[in-house]
Amino acid sequence: MAEPLSAHELEPTGHVDTFCADHFPPRELWPVRDWSGIPELDYPLRLNCAVELLDRAIERGDGDRVALKSPTEQWTYRELLERANRIARVLVDDLGLVPGNRVLLRGPNTPMLAACWFGVLKAGGVVVCTMPLLRERELRFIADKTDLALALCDARFTEECERALATREGGGRRAGARTVAFGSSGADTLESLMRRKAATFDCCDTAAEDTAIIAFTSGTTGQGKGTMHSHRDILAITDCFPKYVLKASPDDLFCGSPPLGFTYALGGLLLFPLRIGASALLVEQGAPPHLLKAIAEHRPTVCFTAPTGYRAMCGMMEGHDVSSLRLCVSAGETLPVSVFRMWEEATGLRIIDGIGATEMLHIFISASGDDIRPGATGKVVPGYSARVVAADGRDAPVGAVGRLAVRGPTGCRYLDNPDRQKEYVRDGWNFTGDSYRIDEDGYFWYQARTDDMIISAGYNLSGPEVENVLLEHAAVQECAVIGVPDEARGQLVKAVIVLRSGFAGSPELVKELQDFVKASIAPYKYPRAVEFVDALPRTSTGKLQRYRLREAAK
Repeated sequence: MAEPLSAHELEPTGHVDTFCADHFPPRELWPVRDWSGIPELDYPLRLNCAVELLDRAIERGDGDRVALKSPTEQWTYRELLERANRIARVLVDDLGLVPGNRVLLRGPNTPMLAACWFGVLKAGGVVVCTMPLLRERELRFIADKTDLALALCDARFTEECERALATREGGGRRAGARTVAFGSSGADTLESLMRRKAATFDCCDTAAEDTAIIAFTSGTTGQGKGTMHSHRDILAITDCFPKYVLKASPDDLFCGSPPLGFTYALGGLLLFPLRIGASALLVEQGAPPHLLKAIAEHRPTVCFTAPTGYRAMCGMMEGHDVSSLRLCVSAGETLPVSVFRMWEEATGLRIIDGIGATEMLHIFISASGDDIRPGATGKVVPGYSARVVAADGRDAPVGAVGRLAVRGPTGCRYLDNPDRQKEYVRDGWNFTGDSYRIDEDGYFWYQARTDDMIISAGYNLSGPEVENVLLEHAAVQECAVIGVPDEARGQLVKAVIVLRSGFAGSPELVKELQDFVKASIAPYKYPRAVEFVDALPRTSTGKLQRYRLREAAK
C-alpha cells in the first residue's frame, strides 16, 4: 500500500501536547511514504519505539546481554531498561512532562545520554537531541523552534544550556524553563531523582505516527532545519539498511565517531545494535586518534564514521590493532575512491558507503560485500525506491546526470518550514539536493550536491570529482572544490586545500597540483585557482560547508 495514511490519521494520537502535529507541513506537501516494500515494515498502529527496542529485548531473553559500553562502564539490556524507566518516572512525576512535550538532550555519547533518549520516549515526550559542540546561540535557536522548556544535560555542559533555555531570541523570558543535569553527584541531579523511583514504567500509548524525535540538519547549506520523525520511522530504519545491507549479528560490538544528535550516529551507534541484541561502544571523543585507541582497546567489530575519519586513521595506524573490525560504514559525505583504497590497503576491509539524509533519517542507497563497486554509492536499500530526474522532470537516461529523488518508509517533514518543504518534496518524492547518475546495473554514482555543480565555459563539472583526484596527491590532506564567479567563463573552478605536514604552499606546488589533475581527468576540469588554508569550514558533525567558501569568494 503506497500511501496508507488515511487509516493512520484516524488513529488517535497519544500526545496531549499537539505542538508537533500542529506544525507539520501542509498535508499536500508530504512525501509519499510506502511501508509495503518489505514485510518487516508492517507495524501496528499503536507503537512506542522505546518499548520495541528495550522491553522486547527482555522478552526475547537478552536481559543479561551487554547493551551499552563505555571506556569506564557497561550496562546490560535490563539495566538500560530500568534506568530508562526511572528517567520516565522522573519526567512525569517530578518534571511535569505530558505526552508530546519536547525535551532537549545535550551531552557527549554516553550510556546515560542513551538512557535519557529512551526515557523521554517512554514517557511520551519528543526527543530533541543536540551535540555538545553547539553553542548558546545555536541551542537557543533550537529551543525557540521547538518551543521546549526542559533539557536533560550532561553536568559538564549545563551552563550554556541554562542560558539558552532562560531567554528567547530577542530577549523574552522562557516561562518555566528548566535544565536538569546528569552525570554528577549533586542533590538535584537526574540520578538523585531516579534513585527514588521504581524500575518499572507503563509506557505512553503513542500512535505509530506520533512524532518521536525532532532532528536538526547539520547546516551544510546554512542554518539547520528541524525534521520530524515518528515512532514508526525509528523502527523502519532499523529494519532496512542494517538488515539487508549491513548484515550485522547479535555478537557484534558497534562503535563510531559521530554524536548521537546526528541521525547517522543514532542509527549506527544505538538503534541498529539494540534492534538485534548486539552491543554498542559509546566514546565521548570520536576524533580519529581517540577512535583508534578505543578500537584497539575494546575490540569492536563494526565502525561508523565519515570519509575524513577513515582517511585520518590510515595515517595513524602504527601501534593500533584494528583487526577486530569486520564491517566499516561511511556516510555524511561522499567517499573518495582514494580513501576506499587506502583503508582497504591498511586493513583489508572494504568500506560500506551509503547516502542518507536527516530528512530521510538514515541510509537509503548503499552496498556491502561483493556488491561494492569502488566509487559508486551502491544500489537502493530494500524498502526504498530512487530515481535520477532530468531537468524536464522525466527519468534521466542511463549514465546521464540528474537530481536524486527517493521515497520509502521514511520521508521529509520539516518543522514549520513550508517554503523549504516545497523545495525538498515534489510530487511525493524527496529531492535530497544531490546530483547522481545511474549505470546500466542500477548502481548510483554521486556527482555533487546540486548546488555544488560547477558550470564553467559551458561544461557541467563535479567538484567532488576534482577533489577525489587532488586527495590522491601526497601533499593534500583535505580539499574543497567550488565554482567562483568569473566574467569570461561564468564560473571558475577553484580548489581550497589543506596541506599535509611538511608541505608549504607555493606557485610551484599550485602548478604541480594543476598538472596532476590534468593528467588524471579531462584537462578542462583542473582548478584554475588554488588557495591554501589551515582548515576547511565544517559543521559540528564534520560535514564540509562549501557554501561558506562560495560566499567568501563572492
